[in-house]
Formats: sequence, structure tokens, C-alpha cells
Amino acid sequence: MHFTNKIRNMANTLGNPLKKVLRQRMKTEILPAISAESITEQSKAIYEKVIATEAFRQAKDVSVYLSTGSEVDTLGLLRELFKQNKNVFVPTYSGKLMEMVRVKDWADYESLPLTKWHIKQPSAKEGRESALTNGRGIDLFLMPGVAFTLSGGRMGHGMGYYDGFLKRHFDTYPEKKPILMALAFREQIVEEGTLPLEPHDVRLTTVVTP
Repeated sequence: MHFTNKIRNMANTLGNPLKKVLRQRMKTEILPAISAESITEQSKAIYEKVIATEAFRQAKDVSVYLSTGSEVDTLGLLRELFKQNKNVFVPTYSGKLMEMVRVKDWADYESLPLTKWHIKQPSAKEGRESALTNGRGIDLFLMPGVAFTLSGGRMGHGMGYYDGFLKRHFDTYPEKKPILMALAFREQIVEEGTLPLEPHDVRLTTVVTP
């Protein structure tokens, strides 16, 4: 059965919103099926594409997520950002809010504590430079997600962290137009119409795939 039709049929059968069903299928079936070799191969190809973009070259303040095993690996990008002396900001979470705080260099990154999900994360209480209060904000966001459309639709994990932070960033720096660049495996790209966008969803500037 065609992927789009299967998702729609599941939604009708279960009585759940299409977006919820798509997220469940991606997280329980599609993403776990991507092999470690494919993750490495696709992540390398995405890395090469990202660093070749004008957006990456021109950006001074960059937000990058610290990847889990089921996401496009960002360690190579992190190293390159430090190598090019860019200001690097990574997520940290406090309750329902996500903040972007600065990590100064590779040694600083390696010193970060691990969360219970085995992701390195700076403490929100360390007094690190924050993108929302430093007067500059972010030029380029390198973003994760669960599913995407090539036209810039994005579905996250359902917590609304990025949508909430981006709204605050837009409100804080109304004149700034950051590039929103998602990093996606081939398997995460879905057809237009499969991923319904809600009013609070922020459309991406570009989606980078292998």
C-alpha cells in the first residue's frame, strides 16, 4: 500500500489526527529501520551539502542540535563550526521552554553532562550566553525533526520546543530573518498533504537530505 494512503487509512481506523499517526509510524517503524551504516552514510552526505551552502558560510551565530542515534549526526558539523570560529548555540531545556545557549569549543562540548537520554546538554543554570539575551540572536538554525516535506513542512516530536523558541526569537529580533535549515534522512521525507501544518508550525527555509 502506498505510504500516504496507509497513513490516512491508519488515521481513519484509529480515529487519531493524521499528524499524530504519522509521528507514531515514523518513530516506531520508519526511523528504527534505518541501519547504522545508512545513518553514517546519509549524515556524511548531508554534512557535505550543509557546509557548502552560502547560509553556512555567512552565518556567525549558529544553532545546532546535539544528535541522538536516530537523528542525522551533527558531530561533524559541530567540529566544523568550532573550526570556523562561529558562535555555536545548542538546546537546553527548562520545564516547557527550550533555550539556546553557547558552547565555546570542542573541549567545552565534551565537558557537558549527559541527560537520562544520553544526550549532552548544558545546564540552564550555568549562566551561559543565551541567544535571546545577547543582542544578536541566531543567523542559522540547523534543526531536527521526525518528518518533513521538501517544501519546508516540519513535524517535531510533539513537544513544541522549536516552534515555541522560534516564536520568541522572532519576537525578540523582529528585523532578523534567520535561515531555518532542517537535516533529514531520505526516509523522513513525506509527500505534500501527508503532513498537515497547524497555525503554530513554522515553515522551514530549506530541508537538506542526502
